Amino acid sequence: MRIVDAKSIIEVVEKLSIDANYNLPIDVYDKITKCKSREDNELTKNFFDIVEENIAISKEGKFPLCQDTGFALVFVEIGREVFFDGDLDEAINIGVRNGYEKGYLRKSIVKDPIDRINTGDNTPAIIYKEIVSGDKIKITVAPKGAGSENMSRIKMLKPSDGILGIKNFVYETIKLANANPCPPIVVGIGIGGTFDKCALLAKKALLLPLDKKNDNEFYNNLEKELYENINKMHIGAQGLGGNNTCLAVKILTMSTHIACLPVAVNINCHVARHSSIVI
Repeated sequence: MRIVDAKSIIEVVEKLSIDANYNLPIDVYDKITKCKSREDNELTKNFFDIVEENIAISKEGKFPLCQDTGFALVFVEIGREVFFDGDLDEAINIGVRNGYEKGYLRKSIVKDPIDRINTGDNTPAIIYKEIVSGDKIKITVAPKGAGSENMSRIKMLKPSDGILGIKNFVYETIKLANANPCPPIVVGIGIGGTFDKCALLAKKALLLPLDKKNDNEFYNNLEKELYENINKMHIGAQGLGGNNTCLAVKILTMSTHIACLPVAVNINCHVARHSSIVI
């Protein structure tokens, strides 16, 4: 058994919170740079020039990638041989609080959804914990802006709706979102499970490498088809039109009930931020 002082997680989460808001993952950056080469719309090409400049400035540590530094989503994969000495959730929240303060990141979390009083430190974080094999801990911090989160949807389809029902729901969701989630977007899709598990699958799909194929041939082909058809909508970057509405479509699935076909679409903006470490 490996005993880990929960307080040691504070500094890790602090660093990840800052890094995720200032440095775009390389797979996302590569997708963005490729967009300009296949863009026909001159106005949209200019937008990609600005995006590349913004990424470069942010990497220097001057400004975060986006003014909406988001919910602090924290995914923790805990090896079953690990035992935490102390309160892990408390340590994570202190780390987020410190990171958002030291990184000069906007605090966007309100304590109550109705009275709307800001907590002042971007906590509490949204924490997801999962037990896995081994004695390692993987922590991922994924800031999630509200513009894209607000455009996400879930629907309890009937099994008879089938694959066509899934496709139509995805297309409907993207059309309703239009320019609001700051395209070109990353589309995370969860299929199966329960109402709540399906939504989590869609959110976790956003963490998958954008340049990696789905291991399942059927879903790999479905990702390609959805990606191509979303781009044919010509919503374009920031709604300016053109060939680049979508950077990638990623799908996660799981088993479900014989009477269910849950589908969730979680949208991320082109600043698809996340940073991870294994300790």
